Amino acid sequence: MYIFLRTILLVSLIGFYAPSSLAKLTIKITKGIEGTVPVAIVPFGWQGPAMKAPLDLATIINADLDSSGVFKTLSRRDMLTTPTKADQIRFRNWQALGQEYMVIGKVNEVSQDQYQIQFQLFNVYKGQQHLGYRFTTSKQNLRKAAHSISDKIYEKLTGKKGIFSSRIAYITTTALAKKQKLYELIIADADGSRPRRITASKEPLMSPAWSPDGKKIAYVSFENKRSAIYIQTLSNKKRIKVASYPRINGAPSFSPDGTRLALTLSKDGSPDIYILNLIDKSLFKLTKSFGIDTEPSWSPDGKTIIYTSDRGGKPQLYTISSSGGQSRRVTFDGDYNARGQFSPDGKSIAMVHANNGDYRIAVMDMASRSIDVLTAGRYDEAPSFSPNGEMILYASKKGRQHVLSAISIDGRMQRNLAFNKGEVREPAWSP
Repeated sequence: MYIFLRTILLVSLIGFYAPSSLAKLTIKITKGIEGTVPVAIVPFGWQGPAMKAPLDLATIINADLDSSGVFKTLSRRDMLTTPTKADQIRFRNWQALGQEYMVIGKVNEVSQDQYQIQFQLFNVYKGQQHLGYRFTTSKQNLRKAAHSISDKIYEKLTGKKGIFSSRIAYITTTALAKKQKLYELIIADADGSRPRRITASKEPLMSPAWSPDGKKIAYVSFENKRSAIYIQTLSNKKRIKVASYPRINGAPSFSPDGTRLALTLSKDGSPDIYILNLIDKSLFKLTKSFGIDTEPSWSPDGKTIIYTSDRGGKPQLYTISSSGGQSRRVTFDGDYNARGQFSPDGKSIAMVHANNGDYRIAVMDMASRSIDVLTAGRYDEAPSFSPNGEMILYASKKGRQHVLSAISIDGRMQRNLAFNKGEVREPAWSP
């Protein structure tokens, strides 16, 4: 019940935030998938006036694929040669190293800020090229280009879209003098690199939510000593206040087409789900309950909203048509089910599931209503699906430290993303 009240009522803030800093998140694989595919990412060749490329693309690609848990990458020190062209490859050497696939590439500086990147993916045992691309990018976008290459390789070898070019949002806190704290909303690449502060306040920030095009973030701020919901454009930091009603303004969630925002308001009494039309600013009250209705999340087709309610005595998940109507309870197992989020294909729901005070991340199949508990932590919360639906990002407590963790939907692969120092909470994975 503590997690529910803290998120719903937005008042149980003591102990919710702890010191942190704007530092890079680092990934540590804690559980890998058996039968990983061996792949060698050979150092890319370089041609330009400088002694070396401004960024080691092969290292980034190697880290991306390794962090997926699907691939086992080869250490550079174990490579017999480092070819950069197809005619330099001796496939028997790579077969002897047990590699199934290998990637080679080159980076050429074509002008002061323009780089041409070429890479090829080969099947080592067949000696055939599976993939090959050549494109030009700027120095500023070299890391983005590396993640894009990782996505292409991942999709080619697994048949599923990669997530390495996606981003994550999260909340951190820094301790200041006189027992004050600085709350920060941060976005970063999916691997934790390039952290960027979106906004900061000495009052709490919470509930970041991405727009479907990934260009804006909605969030709750207490900067004026009361809750309000803002939408901020990432490119220019321009923001607008969209909800500042009496009492609770919380839990924003964009519709799939980006024209509406589901949110929790208590301006008429108990907290209910409302839908705000972002075009004409009209407000529609979706639920009418004497209980606490909160944490709305849209189905991929925009027709259904899942939300948390304690109208039955304990927090459980309910669905309702986004145009209004009768609510239906969808969870019955466990004393607590909250923070529901549809998978990108709409076939399952991620949630916080609890029994006897243990809060864990679970996935429910919408067809069978069966629940699969994925995590074993006592205080796991805030699940967020990856864009391809293969992973779930969530907040986890490890000892006294709060970290982010990601787990595959089958539970076979798990990794932690933690600061070098400090803590991190409220994750949201971009579209």
